[in-house]
Amino acid sequence: MTAISLMTDFGIKDGNVGVMKGVIWSIAPHALISDLSHMIAPQNIREAALIFARSAPYFPENSVHVVVVDPGVGTDRRPMAAKLGNQLYVGPDNGIITLLLERAEQESWPLEFVHLDKPEFWLENVSHVFHGRDIFAPVAGHLARGVPLAELGTRFPDPVRLELPRPEQLPNGWRGEIIHIDHFGNLASNIRVENLSKALTKMESITVHLADTAIMGMVNTFGERQPGELVALLGSTGNLIVSVVNGSAAAWLDVKIGDTIEVEW
Repeated sequence: MTAISLMTDFGIKDGNVGVMKGVIWSIAPHALISDLSHMIAPQNIREAALIFARSAPYFPENSVHVVVVDPGVGTDRRPMAAKLGNQLYVGPDNGIITLLLERAEQESWPLEFVHLDKPEFWLENVSHVFHGRDIFAPVAGHLARGVPLAELGTRFPDPVRLELPRPEQLPNGWRGEIIHIDHFGNLASNIRVENLSKALTKMESITVHLADTAIMGMVNTFGERQPGELVALLGSTGNLIVSVVNGSAAAWLDVKIGDTIEVEW
């Protein structure tokens, strides 16, 4: 049985996610479907790229990941399927795969990109506004049934890539920005463990500046500080995050995506 993950910006009110599952099961009745997230901010391709990249590698080999955050639906943007190492992607060619593609290139994973241009693998009637149901869900079902990726469309070499913010090195640290705010109000930055490097051997010497606030020292766990205290630490994906123990850093600091964060030592 093939695992299929679904990630969208649809929410769960209107039945769209359930309909996609119905289409998949009508083609591949034994597929195992995981709801990765349906709370991506509307049209937020960057957020989808971040969550896709940090989640897909934890799925079994040859899992199919259907990601529908698609503000260009119905335009000339390509519908695509891709192989990234041992994982498969199905969705719009709008940059969602950027971060996982970069990792794949760094680690020399096998890559393949296919333009989904064979309607025999879609639903018979395709709307202009719901390709998740009419193209991507049926393609995922066919992949789960064992149809080879190359049979689903025409290969191409140049998937769309997002221009993502990169941290800037300073004489004694790094300047980055907030790239994600999670359910708990934790603030994740694009400054990563590899940027901090040797400074992490003396975590008490690190100062994090965010929203006119200085956080002195870093910790390894939330439990090292008291409830309500502002802390800086490395998140589970290796990104520097700012949190409030048992609270919301986003609410406390009134920070938004794109705000500057600096680390010095």
